[in-house]
Amino acid sequence: MDDPAAHMARAVELAALGLGTTSPNPVVGCVVLDARGEVAGEGFHAYAGGPHAEVVALRAAGERARGGTAYVTLEPCDHTGSTGPCTKALLAAGVARVVYAVPDPNPVAAGGGERLRAHGVEVAHGLLEEEAERVNAAWLTSVRLGRPYVTWKFAATLDGRSAAADGTSKWITSPEAREDVHRLRAGADAIIAGIGTVLADDPLLTARPAKQSARPAERSARPAERSARAAERGAVRGEPLRVVVDSRARTPQGARVLDGAAPTLVAIADSTETGLAADLVRLPYGPDGLDLRALLTELRRRGVVSAFLEGGPTLAGSFVRQGLVDRVVAYVAPALLGSGRAALGQAGVSTIAGIHSFVFEEVSLIGPDLRLVARPGTPKEK
Repeated sequence: MDDPAAHMARAVELAALGLGTTSPNPVVGCVVLDARGEVAGEGFHAYAGGPHAEVVALRAAGERARGGTAYVTLEPCDHTGSTGPCTKALLAAGVARVVYAVPDPNPVAAGGGERLRAHGVEVAHGLLEEEAERVNAAWLTSVRLGRPYVTWKFAATLDGRSAAADGTSKWITSPEAREDVHRLRAGADAIIAGIGTVLADDPLLTARPAKQSARPAERSARPAERSARAAERGAVRGEPLRVVVDSRARTPQGARVLDGAAPTLVAIADSTETGLAADLVRLPYGPDGLDLRALLTELRRRGVVSAFLEGGPTLAGSFVRQGLVDRVVAYVAPALLGSGRAALGQAGVSTIAGIHSFVFEEVSLIGPDLRLVARPGTPKEK
């Protein structure tokens, strides 16, 4: 039976299987029904340069797609890039109706809905738009705002401390939480840290997820989808770009972040003189430090769609203060310190009226720790 909401929900679930390997392309899921309203094919965009979700689903449906309906999370593209237009594939398959959740904001690819209508296909959009927007938030943010989608991650005790009074911070959270962080890192295009973190911890800033780890969406997927997803991830995904925010170029030449295990970009002030042998980007420097918007614009120019912020409290405060955090992932350990470094530094709030409001999207246990996922919003959205 044709249950529109259920079919689009399945398309959203399929789209999530592409998270982490499609950049700089969007994640997209598609479900194709035959003329009787029965599922004939499913597909998702698995990796950049690979077939789009509609093409995968149409191949699975074969002749059963003729006279049927396609449910797609993003408006079918109407341009030729590394692959042909999805509108052409839908028309060739004889699909009679297309329902998509989110209009394509990319002017290069937009217009698919109108193209299909012009050829007699019934088109509707807006079904489960919020859910489809959420799963594709990184790509949509990068297109609409011209900058990467920024996730700020931190780990803290129940009283909000990220380090003890003597500066020690290993390990506040459990091995399970740390493994989850590496999984999230692996899904980002860039990992950002400040010079304070580099000098204090000498981190690698690489993604080292366990091979058996899987996203919730992968765990709920069918076995064949999980196998294909794992193979594609291993085949096409490299290490995220490591980014060090270092206005005065204090990064030691022997720092592990410059070890060549992954590409590294060091952001310095445009007036800083340095002999540091690294890929440098010079940015304007003002009262708030390096121009973080200029940094994000440069990262987007380099193809970064999603960035994972792991800087200390000072850098995190600057990002929050400037409204550049799109998601917060907090790992809270069941422990208390009573003193020590707070997880967040100055965020531009001097009175409760200026509070930065967020809405929880997820609350879950990771080992013994609590993981909280939130996005900017207001309590009215709850």
